[in-house]
Amino acid sequence: MDQPRRVDPPGDPVAAKPDLRTVRISLDQRNIQAVTIRVLVIVSVWIIAAWVVGVVQHFLFLILLAWLAAIASEPAIRWFLRRGMRRSRATAIVGASVILVVMGLAVVFAQKLFEQAAQLVRSAPATVKSVVDQLNSTFGLQLDASQITTTFRLQPDQIQGVASDLAMGAPGWVGSLLSVLVDLVTVVVFTFYIAAAGPRLIQEVAVWLPPDRQPILGAVWDIAEQKTGGYVDSKIVLAALSALFHGIFFWAIGLPGWLPLALLAGVTAQFVPVIGSLLGAAVPVVVALGDKPITAVWIVVFAVVYQQIETYVLTPRISQRTMEVNPAIALAAVFLGAAIWGPIGAFIGVPIAAAVVSIIQTYGRRYELVSHMASTAKPDASAAAPSGGAASPRAPEPPPARSEST
Repeated sequence: MDQPRRVDPPGDPVAAKPDLRTVRISLDQRNIQAVTIRVLVIVSVWIIAAWVVGVVQHFLFLILLAWLAAIASEPAIRWFLRRGMRRSRATAIVGASVILVVMGLAVVFAQKLFEQAAQLVRSAPATVKSVVDQLNSTFGLQLDASQITTTFRLQPDQIQGVASDLAMGAPGWVGSLLSVLVDLVTVVVFTFYIAAAGPRLIQEVAVWLPPDRQPILGAVWDIAEQKTGGYVDSKIVLAALSALFHGIFFWAIGLPGWLPLALLAGVTAQFVPVIGSLLGAAVPVVVALGDKPITAVWIVVFAVVYQQIETYVLTPRISQRTMEVNPAIALAAVFLGAAIWGPIGAFIGVPIAAAVVSIIQTYGRRYELVSHMASTAKPDASAAAPSGGAASPRAPEPPPARSEST
């Protein structure tokens, strides 16, 4: 007698049986070889590219310096162009004038600069000891001068080599660092080429871009020339004036090492944001405390007075047509430049940041603040978009009409 067949109810998960299927994967030997070759080629190209970038990194840095020098000389070149002079001749006049001025200053002050710098280095341990003794006697501190000199590596045996090299003067440094001459010649040659080529250089690059991208390249170059070039020029002029007036004052009060200290005060105040002015005044004050403490008071007074004159008189007149960089961005550019290119990068970081900021300000979009943020901080009129809340891109400034003869 047949047993009744059990019928499982539909949808019963217990009764559901898995559907087992066999999946067979087959690899084509030719495809494996093609993929392997492609991977090896990509890795090889990446390694070669990284090697090439490492080799030409220093050369690219020199080209960057030449570009900054070229845009810094652009306002002077355009002054000659407006008077009907050819661009190549105007570039030669500006370049020769700069070289003659630098060589003249080097002939007059180079040897004295190195001698005073060497003297400052030699007297560093004694200066630290004198300052520490005054602090201990005045404020009842217990600072150890020998520990401070050891921490900052200012012991006589450690700084004697640096002082001897400085005492050799410019010929000694140039003789031991011939590569500096090669780099200097490279920068000068490419600076002259970039400045003399001018619009023609942009045209040679623009032919490799689509027609809709060519005006953008021209506008970016004009922005860099007008705003960044003026920014670099204004900083150089302000640094020169600061170094001149500080040098005269330091010489008048008999401060040891007045020439290198004046250069330090002028350069750091303009190219090291936020802390540059403090650093430029702090070092002379420390030197003065080790020599004649009363002169430190006069240095502080002079630094405060000159800072006010520079802020409210000199800077508005010299930088009225240039742009300003946010202090936080400028300070970050200094540290980033120093991390990438060393001490020189600390000084060129701000001009490069100025070029980037000027381009972003031209093509970037700014929005109107929302109500609860606008009530706490009044937005800048130039930063607010028109009413309606829509994004309002800033139109790029039209490049100036150029009727230059090359």
